[in-house]
Amino acid sequence: MKLQDFDLTSDVHHRLAAALWTAACGPELAISPHLVAFNTRPVTGATQAGQLALRDGEPVGFVLTSALRTATDESGWIDALAVRPDAQGQGIGSALLAWAEEWLRAQGSRRVTLGGSLRPFVPGLPASAGDAVRTFFQHRGYAQEGAVWDVARDLADYLPAPGVPTDVALRPVRAGEEALLLDFLAREFPGRWHFEAQEFLREGGRPDDWLLLWPSHGEAPLGFCQITLEDSLRPMERFYPQQLPRPWGQYGPLGVAQAARGRGYGAAIVDGAARHLRALGVRGCVIDWTDLVAFYGQFGFKPYRQYLMLAKTLVTGG
Repeated sequence: MKLQDFDLTSDVHHRLAAALWTAACGPELAISPHLVAFNTRPVTGATQAGQLALRDGEPVGFVLTSALRTATDESGWIDALAVRPDAQGQGIGSALLAWAEEWLRAQGSRRVTLGGSLRPFVPGLPASAGDAVRTFFQHRGYAQEGAVWDVARDLADYLPAPGVPTDVALRPVRAGEEALLLDFLAREFPGRWHFEAQEFLREGGRPDDWLLLWPSHGEAPLGFCQITLEDSLRPMERFYPQQLPRPWGQYGPLGVAQAARGRGYGAAIVDGAARHLRALGVRGCVIDWTDLVAFYGQFGFKPYRQYLMLAKTLVTGG
């Protein structure tokens, strides 16, 4: 077995990674080269690298890993790791993971998380991967720190939820309102969500893939929500909607300004986004990466896929 540098800009490597991932994870988690290409684009302030595993000159596995190092953040991620089923159990996954951890140490990362990176393939380890895969990581020092869910429903029969506040309205961000969106997120959600909005707009994403919650009387937004459609900049396939009826859609993250919490405005966003997507013709709808299963259940969303959150502290020098 030989390791070869993964070329982040290579269409050939994008196709190889998509095929290896789909072979390892199955049709319910299938991805295309388009998603790999999107997830290997440069991200402001982050670095990324990877390796292909070759057996007799044939690609049988790959790993992608990324790091973000700032004055307050030394995060590292295993973005994706997959070994073709007929090559598993031969030390290939172990070699790829060891390479990724060593690379992360060299970037100054002190903590590594499975999934959940700035361009995520998955939020965490899919629970559907099974006990053997979870044990593989646990034996290499990864500890489970909880679990999250994607929830989903068919919006064809969605009806406005009762009891939702009527003194607010959710509407898309219009061209020219990008600064307003970023100002709101910088003030209320100055971490990852603000950063992701900046990156989204920098890359030319549609402003109306973001929704703002407005009061009936007032000039400042009270909440926000991001949506994804099949033609959005953010690939819809990242949310693995294959088991749902098309057309597909997604929403999240979403949040309410701190001063406006406790008034039911979170429900107004969930309901408003569902009605907005339904009006656009969406049927199969995913809300991803959440532990608020009961809350979304009030709107007919049911557990769709579970992910285990696994992380490890990297020790310098070994």
